[in-house]
Amino acid sequence: MSGSREEAGTGEIQEGRDGRDVVDVPEEWKVASSTEHFRARVIAGVTDAVVMPDGEVVDRDYVTHPGSVAVVALDERERILLIRQYRHPVRRLLWELPAGLRDVEGEALQAGAARELAEEAGYRAGTWHTLIDAFTSPGMSDERTRIFLARDVSPIPEGELDFVHRHEEADMPVVWIPLSDAVRRAMAGMIHNSQAVAGILAAYAASADGFASLRPADAPEA
Repeated sequence: MSGSREEAGTGEIQEGRDGRDVVDVPEEWKVASSTEHFRARVIAGVTDAVVMPDGEVVDRDYVTHPGSVAVVALDERERILLIRQYRHPVRRLLWELPAGLRDVEGEALQAGAARELAEEAGYRAGTWHTLIDAFTSPGMSDERTRIFLARDVSPIPEGELDFVHRHEEADMPVVWIPLSDAVRRAMAGMIHNSQAVAGILAAYAASADGFASLRPADAPEA
C-alpha cells in the first residue's frame, strides 16, 4: 500500500490536471438574506444566509474590513525593518511590518504603504514592488492585504515628520534584522503576525532571483 499524498483522500491529484489551473478565481454564491449585527469605527459584524450548491441555506458569520497594506522594507545589507506593537485581542507584543488600513478614499495602495512606512518607522523608499497579495483570514473576514517590497530605503529627516504617535503606537520600537534571521524566527514560532510571516517568507523566496520576478508596485489586484 502506498503512502503517497497523491493516493490519499483530499490530497489526490485529479487526472488530467497539472497544476496550471491552481489559481484563485472570483465566485459568489447567492445570499438569501444579510444581517448586520454591529458597526464600529473600522469593522462590522455580519451574518449572511448563503445558498449552498445543493440548495441548503446556511448562516455564515464574518467581519467586514476596509483592507490593509504592509511594507517589507529591505536595506542594502538585506536587513528587514520590523516594528513592535501591542495587539490587545491576542494579548501580546508582536513584531510586525509597517502596515495600516486602506482608509483614505482614492489613495493608491503604494501611496498608502509609503505613508505607513513614513509614519510608523520614519523611513522612505526609492524602489517599490508588489510582493504578495493575501486575504488575512478568509474564513472570518473579507480583509485583503497587499504587501509591498520597498528598497533603497533612507531615514526621513526629523524635521519632515509631523505624525504624532498615540495609543499602541506611542512606544513602538523599530529594529533592522537580517532577512535570513527573520525567516528563522518566523519558522521557530517567534514571529506570529500573519502579514509579517507572509512578507518575510515571500521576500526571502523572491530574493532567489534578485527580485526580478516581482510585479510592479501598481499591479492590479485580482
